[in-house]
Amino acid sequence: MKSFRIGSLFGIPIKLDLTFLLVLPLFAYLIGAQIQEVADLLNEFLGAGIDVGTITAGSMPWLLGFAAAIGLFVGVVLHELGHSLTAQRYGFPIDSITLWLFGGIAALSEMPEDWRQEFTIAIAGPIVSVLVGIGSFALFSVTPEGLGGARFVLGYLAVLNVALAIFNMIPAFPMDGGRILRALLARGQPYAKATQQAASIGKLFAIFMGLFGLLAFNIILIGVAFFVYIAASSEAQQVTMKAAFQDVTVSDIMTPASDLHTVEPDTSIADLIQRMFTERHTGYPVVDTSTRGERLVGLVTLTDAREIDPVERDAFTVEDVMTTDLKTITADSDAMTAIERMQEDNIGRLLVVDRGDDRFGAHSRAAEDGDLVGLISRSDLMTALNIVQESGAENLTGRPRAAD
Repeated sequence: MKSFRIGSLFGIPIKLDLTFLLVLPLFAYLIGAQIQEVADLLNEFLGAGIDVGTITAGSMPWLLGFAAAIGLFVGVVLHELGHSLTAQRYGFPIDSITLWLFGGIAALSEMPEDWRQEFTIAIAGPIVSVLVGIGSFALFSVTPEGLGGARFVLGYLAVLNVALAIFNMIPAFPMDGGRILRALLARGQPYAKATQQAASIGKLFAIFMGLFGLLAFNIILIGVAFFVYIAASSEAQQVTMKAAFQDVTVSDIMTPASDLHTVEPDTSIADLIQRMFTERHTGYPVVDTSTRGERLVGLVTLTDAREIDPVERDAFTVEDVMTTDLKTITADSDAMTAIERMQEDNIGRLLVVDRGDDRFGAHSRAAEDGDLVGLISRSDLMTALNIVQESGAENLTGRPRAAD
C-alpha cells in the first residue's frame, strides 16, 4: 500500500505504510484490553509492584495501551536500524525503513551473497531487540513503584522486545532466523541452492504457523504465516533467476528487430487495425525508415487505435495516436536488469534500443534518439529461465566466465 515519509535516522528515510495506521490502534486496543492480566504477570515474575486498580481505572488502560504500542514500534525501528547500519558498514545502501502491518522492513538495495555478511546483518536486528529489552528493564528497575503506569509500559516493552528477538530467530526464511540459516547453508554450497533450501524450510514453518494461528483463532499469526510463505517463494525465485541469468545480457534473449512486426508513422489507423487482426498482435513498435537504419519513434497499441472513430480511421495515422514516452533498455544490459525494470514498472515487455553512449541501461525516454534493435518480453525471460533450469546448463551465452 501507499507509504509516506515521517523523517530519517542516520540518513535512512523512515516511512509509514498505510497499514500501520490500521494496526497501531488495534495493538493499542489489544494491550489495553489485557492490561490487568499483563500487570499481574509483571507483578508475579518481575516484582513490578504495580497497583492494578490504578492502571485499570477510567481511560488509563487505553492510554497505556497506546503508549506501549508506540514503544513497541519504536523498538521495531531500532531493530531494523540494527540491520540497516550493519548493512551500510558492508557497503550496501538502504533505501528506507518502512513500518507496516507486520512490523518493519529495511529495504536493502542489494542483498549480500557473502554468508558472513548476511549472517552479521541478519543477527544484528535480534541483538538490538535484546539490547532494547535490557534497556527497558533497566529503566523499569529505576522507576518508582508509585509510577505504576510507567512501570507497566517499561516492563511490558522489556519482555516484548526480548520476545520479538526470539520470534525473529525462528528459521522461517525470510525472517531473521531464516536468513541466518541461509547464511550457514551457504558456507559450503552455492548461494542459490542455499536460498532454495532455506525457503523450503521457511514455507514449512509458515504452514505450521498458519495452522497454529487457525487453531488459536489468531489472525495476526495467520497473516504473518501467509507473508512468510509468499516472501520465501518470491525471494527464492528471484535468487534462482539471478543465478541462472549470471553473465546473460538482453541481447542473448531478445527477439531481434529483424523478426519483429513493426509499423511506420504514416500507416493509417484502418491499415493498422487490419494488420492487428491478420497478424494477431495488439501492439507494434513504430519505426521511421525514411532515414538510415530503423529509428524507433513510438509504440502503438489496440487501445490507442480504438480512440479513433471507425469512420475516421482512414484519415488518421499511427503518428497521431502512438505513445512516445517509452520504457526501453539497451542490448548490453543484464537480463536481471530487464526483469527488475518490468517488475518496477509493472509492464510485460521492453523495447531494446541502441543508444551508443547510454550508461544507464534502462529508463523512460522520449523515442527520438535510439535505433530499435529488438524487444524483450517477460515470456522471453521465463522461457530462457526454464531452458536453463531444465537443461542444467550454467552458461548458455558461449562466453567464458571469470574465475569466482
